[in-house]
Amino acid sequence: MPISPNEMKKRALSFAKEWENTSREEAEAKEFLIQFLNIFDITRRRVATFEHRVKKLDDGDGYIDLLWKGYLLVEMKSKGKDLAKAYNQAKDYCHGLKEYELPKIILICDFNHFHVYDENGTCNTFLLEDLSKNLNLFDVLTGRERRTFVEQDPVNFAAAELMGKLHDKLKEIGYDGHYLELYLVRLLFILFADDTGIFDRDSFHAYLKTNTREDGADLAMHLASLFDVLNREHTRRLRNLDEDLARFPYVNGKLFEEQLPPASFDSDMRKMLLDACLLDWGKISPAIFGSLFQSVMDPKARRNLGAHYTSEKNILKVIQPLFMDELRDTYDKHRHQKNELRKLHKHISELRFLDPACGCGNFLIIAYRELRLLEMDIVETLLEGQTVTDIGTYFLLDVDQFYGIEYEEFPAQIAQVAMWLMDHQMNVRASQRFGDYYMRLPLRKSATIVHGNALRVDWQSLITPMPWEKKEVRFDYIMGNPPFIGKQYQSKEQKQDLENIVNNKMDVGALDYVTGWYIKSAQHLELYNKNNNANTSVAFVSTNSISQGEQVPILWNILFNHFQITINFCHQTFKWSNEAKGNAGVHVVIIGFSNFEKLNKTIFQYYTPDAEPFILKVKNINPYLIAGKNDFVVRRKTPICNVPELIKGNQPTDNGLFLFTTEEKTEFLRQEPKAEIWFKKFIGSNEFINNIERWCLWLKDISPNEIKALPKVYERVQFVREYRLKSPKKATVKKAEIPFLFDEIRHTDSNYLVIPEVSSERRKYIPIGYMDKDVISSNKNYMLPDGNHYEMGILCSIMHNIWIKHVSGRLESRIQYSNGIVYNNFPWPLSPTEKQKQGVEGAAQAVLNARSLFPKSSLADLYDPNTMPPVLVKAHQALDKAVDLCYRPQPFVNETKRIEYLFELYDQYSAGLFVTEKKKRSNGKVSF
Repeated sequence: MPISPNEMKKRALSFAKEWENTSREEAEAKEFLIQFLNIFDITRRRVATFEHRVKKLDDGDGYIDLLWKGYLLVEMKSKGKDLAKAYNQAKDYCHGLKEYELPKIILICDFNHFHVYDENGTCNTFLLEDLSKNLNLFDVLTGRERRTFVEQDPVNFAAAELMGKLHDKLKEIGYDGHYLELYLVRLLFILFADDTGIFDRDSFHAYLKTNTREDGADLAMHLASLFDVLNREHTRRLRNLDEDLARFPYVNGKLFEEQLPPASFDSDMRKMLLDACLLDWGKISPAIFGSLFQSVMDPKARRNLGAHYTSEKNILKVIQPLFMDELRDTYDKHRHQKNELRKLHKHISELRFLDPACGCGNFLIIAYRELRLLEMDIVETLLEGQTVTDIGTYFLLDVDQFYGIEYEEFPAQIAQVAMWLMDHQMNVRASQRFGDYYMRLPLRKSATIVHGNALRVDWQSLITPMPWEKKEVRFDYIMGNPPFIGKQYQSKEQKQDLENIVNNKMDVGALDYVTGWYIKSAQHLELYNKNNNANTSVAFVSTNSISQGEQVPILWNILFNHFQITINFCHQTFKWSNEAKGNAGVHVVIIGFSNFEKLNKTIFQYYTPDAEPFILKVKNINPYLIAGKNDFVVRRKTPICNVPELIKGNQPTDNGLFLFTTEEKTEFLRQEPKAEIWFKKFIGSNEFINNIERWCLWLKDISPNEIKALPKVYERVQFVREYRLKSPKKATVKKAEIPFLFDEIRHTDSNYLVIPEVSSERRKYIPIGYMDKDVISSNKNYMLPDGNHYEMGILCSIMHNIWIKHVSGRLESRIQYSNGIVYNNFPWPLSPTEKQKQGVEGAAQAVLNARSLFPKSSLADLYDPNTMPPVLVKAHQALDKAVDLCYRPQPFVNETKRIEYLFELYDQYSAGLFVTEKKKRSNGKVSF
């Protein structure tokens, strides 16, 4: 009976461990090759000869290191020798062999590097440590047929496309829903198992090719038989079972337990499956594993796979500060104290992890891998080089410590299977590392992945206590990447999810959907706290909007004050992207929190969203993710300081009927020339920043007879009236009574400063400027009537812009300015001297002068970080210094110190500690 693949792998691992430091050809080669043949249960004396003499082409004698006639020729060299030259030498030897003696394999080896040539001269190379993974290259020595791979590359997007086509074909014939999803999951598991040692390598491929008809008519029957075999222990299988089926192992794990209705295949579908077998599934990347499978089910996702999987690097940003850094530090601290290491090992084996929005399980997969790697380090340190015969007994960590909740069924199934596959990859790595073959089969344990709505499922219901656990058990770590979904994009069901969680204790109308996971986690921690079991930590990836603008006082007020949550670490805003070409990226934060204090708190700060972070150690992290007290900047109707009110621009609510481009205005006046006196320039954020010319019909002081004398104008007024009457808002319907006026008019007869409501996050400074009183500003801008140079200087400064960056809302990733949150809460300098104020006024004028040097450039051009003119950069730097001096004489060394100072000042203003006299504004001549 031929030796089993598992036994060969075990022998190969032991062989590699024993010979890992060998290099001397003369002294070691013979024993090396004897033991090498023993891997395949081949006795050298029975089949092979050493130093076999042959005649070379030049008629001289040559000596082959080892020859097994008709099968194998080996040429050994010392480490560092030219193996390509050795191959030519071996080919020279072949000229002296008879036809039947010519080898099917030529092996060139220097004890560490293996070069294996087949009959066609194709070379496969690998290192000694990887011998166990390449035993299939020697299949001819054991009588097995060898298969040539189409590619040795990892499974990639082509694999998703291939399996996706098979999915589409099955769906096309009516094999759909749950059955199709589970069918595909099983096939994907089998493909992986066929390449990674769970099955005898290529046994699935060989079975399909040998036993199924080319037209595919009997393929479904054979797959059904295989599914049944994989679900049966060997003792429960039919005794006359086909030998090709009997060789498959018992898998268990409930993956093949459910009986599926038979599918149907044709020749094209059979070829798709065989083509999938020709890819090397053993090298699949864990970071894209689940999403690769999920994309199979969704043609749209398949075309844009890069937008749907999370990079390994970003997952590590969550799990490392949440638990891996601490566990690694403990290992490093106690690596020479065996008792402490055993305690650490036991502690890790008892931890439980939950991802309540797990998708295909990416976070669980990578977390499990990192913990298994740490466990290997612990075991290796405890063994201190001892030889072991059953390494599996030393490993305690298993997949049943991991839990997930997923809204869709197919990703939930994938997550559970993916955990098994990651477990197998880690077992293979352990086998290589310790020189003892190790595989967990049949599958005894599994991750608990629940298909359901995480905001409605009782998280605690997922946990089943271990036999030794007497008290109530808990999750130690909760983590993941819950769905973002802004307030305006939520379905009725999702809005109801948030309402159900807060139970009418707060207004959730302004909250992103992701906040539901924060609140539910806090409720979960509160439950543990009541049972004196409060040491669970949580970390979620979230849109950065939950740490900015109006959501902060709503969400964090209840988290801090009701649930006593504390933030332990955070990643400030960065771009959450993946490793695929053309990848999709959104701006996110990561927030790690608990309901107990940790001494060391860490902020990962980014200079730009695409940069690498640097680390700050702080005493406390506030909800704006900076060091400082737990302040909430709440919406105010009036400024916190003695400064003029900032007002919103004028809102037309006209369905665009009062607004015109220059071309549209020209055409309108061609038909209605008398209307020209009623046109005024009109600017929104986009027009102001990009210097776009736009116009509006401004009929504020028009009389009824004048409107009727302008039929084209009257027609538009009538359309506006009809438009407003159809509005669901009562206030808008009421404004239909005066349809010739803008819905909201706040324009004053004075020049004003303009602050655009929306501006790119790339700019260091929001473009702010003066506007003539005859220009009508839309509701997409804010206006400061009679704004003077001191006020402009403060608002243009880096101090104000840093405040904006941290407390403003966001529209996607762009800055969304507001008077209620940003301006009215901004802490202006307390008591600047006249000299300091004059310094700011002069610096502000210098900024305006610098802009005027480029009359054809828009503010977008001038403030683009890539094109901002040096003269303007210097003018702003001088302005920043002048404004800084109004706050304090000491310079601010970085952005963090600025925002910390501003929040300290904000605390004092909001506490009413300062009573300042309202001073008369300076209205000096304004230079445009």
